[in-house]
Amino acid sequence: MDLISLWEIHCEAGWPTGLGSNEGELMTLDTVISGCVKYYFSENRLDLKRVEILESCKTDLETLLPHLTGEARNYFDRLRALACILLESPS
Repeated sequence: MDLISLWEIHCEAGWPTGLGSNEGELMTLDTVISGCVKYYFSENRLDLKRVEILESCKTDLETLLPHLTGEARNYFDRLRALACILLESPS
């Protein structure tokens, strides 16, 4: 799936339930990764600082993913996929 289609699906999805004690960190990761997506759409690239931030967020997200199930897992798997697509895009 391409970045635009995946982003549209992500934007239409509601905030998942059942995040437990990690909800604050997951909310931050969602905000930062989403900000990188929006920046990419406006600039058609990511600068080095955003690439570094995105890599860090992706690593943090991958640590939290095994603790999620159902709707929450789907939501954050999609967020991880968005980060991966951006990191694979030419900067």
